[in-house]
Amino acid sequence: MKVAFDTRPTSDPRGVGRYSRCMLRALTATASPQDELIELHRASAITRSLKADVFHTPWISGAMLHSPCPMVVTLHGLAPLKRRSELLRTGMRLRLRHLAVQRAVSVIVPTEAVARDAVSHLRVERERIAVIPEAADEAMRPRSATEVEQVRERHGLPERYMLSVGGLEHPDPARHIAELAGVASELPLVLVGATRPWVHELQGVHLTGRVSDEELAAIYTGAHALLLPSEDEGFGLTAVEALACGTPVAAFDSPALREVLGTRASLVTPGDVKELVRAGLAATRPAPAAIAWSWMDAARATWSVYAGAFAAADEPRTAGRILRRPAPGGIERLEAQ
Repeated sequence: MKVAFDTRPTSDPRGVGRYSRCMLRALTATASPQDELIELHRASAITRSLKADVFHTPWISGAMLHSPCPMVVTLHGLAPLKRRSELLRTGMRLRLRHLAVQRAVSVIVPTEAVARDAVSHLRVERERIAVIPEAADEAMRPRSATEVEQVRERHGLPERYMLSVGGLEHPDPARHIAELAGVASELPLVLVGATRPWVHELQGVHLTGRVSDEELAAIYTGAHALLLPSEDEGFGLTAVEALACGTPVAAFDSPALREVLGTRASLVTPGDVKELVRAGLAATRPAPAAIAWSWMDAARATWSVYAGAFAAADEPRTAGRILRRPAPGGIERLEAQ
């Protein structure tokens, strides 16, 4: 089986980039001798000479309305549909992407919570959805005191701190970063992630910008606790990474986090930032055991989805999706987003 994988989001510093990089490595490692993985780096690289049995796009932006072979799409969450009044991306472009997802042969989601959202908000049939959890990268492991000290000195971090990890390019009302920064606490707050000018106006926080995986693991290890002030998580990958580094987690309660973390984290009332900080301060080590699921496990499950999608190409076409073998010449182009 020949699978074409859309690698364009691998350079993205956000969670979709992490997913794409980790999944691509694991898919390569778990491929059988009869399987072939084709990396699609840019839209113009997809020519008429390319043939594929299955096309997998790991982000909604890569979903095609007219895929010439069975398409698999990974959905990480549906915030734009669930929060229309707060987000601006509700125009025709986004609606076309949603239509493209509806035409996918298979949809991969990280949690049952996102699966339910896909059914209720996108009207994707539940039998076409595969729940495949994400995992902590192998680089996410407890680091030595020396490594922690070195990364603290490199980024000017305090000896003790609480941590929040995620992109800081845009102020998101559902992430409460500004409110979190404004809560008085005996421990300073470190924010890790790519920044824009707005976040530099916050007082009393330490910004690292984007960091390497090795640095991030050391920053996780050195933190008193990870704070996850998001009300709209599809999986909670940063929480899984923190636990893998031995760091306790405090987060807003949500269906996805309850599903992924269970009792491994302190879950508080969504939107109550002061309660979140109190839970973080009260956290103690050792942190609960890390989740055993790995990217290799996720890749094996994803290969099974590919096999099902390829087999489904022989089924009759039904409303809302396209099921067919690659046309002569394979995938002609990947629609630019």
